[in-house]
Amino acid sequence: MPNLISAYNGIAWTDFETGAWRMSIETEALLQEAKESIEAAQNYRTELQHRLHGLSQARKQVPASLSTSAHTQTQTQTGARRLREALKRHFQDLQAMVTRLLGERLAALLQGGEAAIRCGIAGEDDMLGRFTKKALQIQLDSLPEVPVLVDVPCLSAQLDDSLLQTVRERVARHASVASHPPVQIEELVERPGSMLVRWCKVDDDFAVQDYRLQFRRSPSSQYEDAYIGKETDYLVLHLDPHTDHQFRVCARGEGRTEWSPWSVPQTGYTTLAPHEWCPGTDGYILSSRRNIAMRSDSSPSNAGVLFTAAGQGDRWDSVGVCVDNQSGAESLQRDKAVCISTNGAVFVNGKEMTNQLPAITTGSTVTFDMEVVNLFPVGNNLGDGGNFKLRVTIGSGNREVVFDWLLDQSVDCLFFGCSFTYPNWKVLVF
Repeated sequence: MPNLISAYNGIAWTDFETGAWRMSIETEALLQEAKESIEAAQNYRTELQHRLHGLSQARKQVPASLSTSAHTQTQTQTGARRLREALKRHFQDLQAMVTRLLGERLAALLQGGEAAIRCGIAGEDDMLGRFTKKALQIQLDSLPEVPVLVDVPCLSAQLDDSLLQTVRERVARHASVASHPPVQIEELVERPGSMLVRWCKVDDDFAVQDYRLQFRRSPSSQYEDAYIGKETDYLVLHLDPHTDHQFRVCARGEGRTEWSPWSVPQTGYTTLAPHEWCPGTDGYILSSRRNIAMRSDSSPSNAGVLFTAAGQGDRWDSVGVCVDNQSGAESLQRDKAVCISTNGAVFVNGKEMTNQLPAITTGSTVTFDMEVVNLFPVGNNLGDGGNFKLRVTIGSGNREVVFDWLLDQSVDCLFFGCSFTYPNWKVLVF
């Protein structure tokens, strides 16, 4: 009977250990789920605050209340009155400036005419003196000399009527009034230390030749040009995180020199800090913003890896992403790293893939996109530790490769890295 009891106790204790272990796994899963729910709620709150800010701006732009038609009409009339006042001031200023310029030109012409007359009179006085003196010396039966007509001043004004036609054509095209600008900002996407601005044409009848994007860092500062060209998106760099920036865009029609009215200004900010190279690595020089790293010749052989004009290449030269920034690492072609070498070879955890991308040369752009495939262990056996899987897309030139990157544990952040043996390599990260 004691043996049976001890055996029973042993079985009960084993079941208890198994149940506790399963409960621990379930508790961790619940904690992870709760953590994700809290993060989702925080993100939802941030999005609500952003939309509330946008609603506040919309209320300032359109009538604040639609409760009564009389109130709406009053708001509309106020906006129209402000527009009329602005147009009147603009054309009054133009009229005053044109009047002043025409007056100055008229005064200059009159002054020049008076000078010519004075010069002509002085010449006639001299001729008259010579004629009188000569008349006293000649006989009365001789005839006096008469001046040639071409030597006598003859004032005339040259008036060009083409100026009126030019002014008429320019005035007819000057300024415009529209209820909606032909171009509007479509989307603001935050990037590390930057903002991707996308816009679109909303007027189908407006033929666009060029777009013009401007931004300003605060309502009190002046707008500055960020981009002029034919593209409909642009990445505005060097923005301070958690700081509002205003963006606006306009367009220029085909065959025209003036720009269209500006779009409705959109306010956005990035919460992502800009990518920076870590300082203190021998053999590399960083820019003032630490976003550009240039390989120097201070230590031509042992420069190591730097974490986050092309030169002579080496098979170990690489640019990539890794899990940790190990000091003293000689190359990114190792475990816990994905990279592309300067000759276009792709390495995953130190193993070269069969797919190859274009070689990295002057002006090359390499992109790394990371997407979490699963957060929980891969496989059926929970005791194996599992894997953390990332879907990786590496693009270079007009080609890209896609693969799954397996890690033995989850990671909170990743590091950019570059490794070069020879000098004159220069890398910008954004």
